[in-house]
Amino acid sequence: MLTFVLGLIILFAGYILYSKYTEKQFGITEEETPAVKINDGVDFIPLSVNKNMLIHLLNIAGLGPILGAIQGILFGPVAFILIPLGCIFMGGVHDYFSGMLSVRNNGAQITELIKKYLGKNCFIFFIVVVSVMLLLLASVFVYTAGDLTAERLFNQSDFSIKNPVILNIYLIIALYYIIAALFPIDKIIGRLYPFFGLLLLLGTGLVMLGFFIKGVNLQNIDFLNINLHPSKAHIIPVFFMTVSCGLLSGFHSTQSTIISRTLKDEKEGRKVFYGMMCLESLIAMIWAAGAMHVYSLNLVPENITGSVNVINTIADVFVFPFLAFIVTFAVVILPVTSGDTALRGLRMIIGDAFNLNQSKIKNRLIIIIPIAAFIIGIIYWAKTNDGSFTLVWRYFNFVNQLIAVPTFLYATVYLYKNKKNYFMTLLPGLFYIFITVSFILNSHIGFNLSYKVSEFTAFFVSVICFAVLYKYKLKSNN
Repeated sequence: MLTFVLGLIILFAGYILYSKYTEKQFGITEEETPAVKINDGVDFIPLSVNKNMLIHLLNIAGLGPILGAIQGILFGPVAFILIPLGCIFMGGVHDYFSGMLSVRNNGAQITELIKKYLGKNCFIFFIVVVSVMLLLLASVFVYTAGDLTAERLFNQSDFSIKNPVILNIYLIIALYYIIAALFPIDKIIGRLYPFFGLLLLLGTGLVMLGFFIKGVNLQNIDFLNINLHPSKAHIIPVFFMTVSCGLLSGFHSTQSTIISRTLKDEKEGRKVFYGMMCLESLIAMIWAAGAMHVYSLNLVPENITGSVNVINTIADVFVFPFLAFIVTFAVVILPVTSGDTALRGLRMIIGDAFNLNQSKIKNRLIIIIPIAAFIIGIIYWAKTNDGSFTLVWRYFNFVNQLIAVPTFLYATVYLYKNKKNYFMTLLPGLFYIFITVSFILNSHIGFNLSYKVSEFTAFFVSVICFAVLYKYKLKSNN
């Protein structure tokens, strides 16, 4: 229990101290934000700071902070230290700069920021990577949310698309995604998300309350035996690829840029971008603790360890039956409320890339219709091929963490140019180049090379990337 408490202290103290330092390095101004300057009634609309906080929390908090946590805790109590440290020095910094640099550049999306700060070649590569990631995420979250809903609310056990209940749930969720991505942000998302956000916090709070009422069995870290993973997976890089959203997530850079268009004042950025990342990390810590408890008591069959099904076990153990539906609903809405904004973010990225004015409904439909067709195709493939969910999720995790790299690098260019502490973004950026490259080289879903060869090659690639960044983007700014 002591390790868990220490992790919470790191998280809270880190937010208070390092978020202020991050804000200082960025350098907020009194300039009008894009929400005020542009205000097109669709994507650029000023919203209150409380609404922005809850909307952003649900945008970034898909299943990642829960599913990643119940998988990451298999490494042992070291997760309680690495999650908050990663959040403070990497995740929070990443989210803050992705959001605030978008604010400073008239609500530009991640791909446009990559073009401005890192060049056209990086832009071409990452617009493809980001688009693929958002398509995968929206697709996975349609059937993840659908399966969770069918299991918990309709007692279904057949999750194939031949089951009419499953098919109808998928269609309803997909239709909601399309409508939410098309309508002005204040019409659906702005009205529903604050309510959903409170439900998420209530559901997670009920699990935390259960720790005190029913007791929780948590291990403390053993520095002589840090890695307790049953299959001996390496902490570097596997842990940092597994616990994505609660520690760091490249996906957040596609969501921060949505809220950059609704922020009324730059001063609100620290609470909205950095603060909600820390709150997501707290959610991950709580679910990781719940998972450690049910694992330690052997309440989870080996064949579902680390899977979505563990969520239901945790809810059943710690929450009174008459309140369990709140936790179920809170978990179900996570993939729904990240999937719809994934589509919204993709619409904005494509709209910016092709200069399609998104205040016109016709231009929004031109983008959304083909995207919807792609998603239907991905879902059909995933549901008619065994094991495809796990495969898609693993590739999503890789692409998700890869996309965090350019955000750190363009923030480094910005800080260097403004004579600020650019090491605060450069070091995490180089670290995640190493993590993502070593993972894909070593993983069986990648090149399946030996661990030592993968680590050495990844280190070499990180050095080369730094040399290129310094020569062409940092030194050239002197």
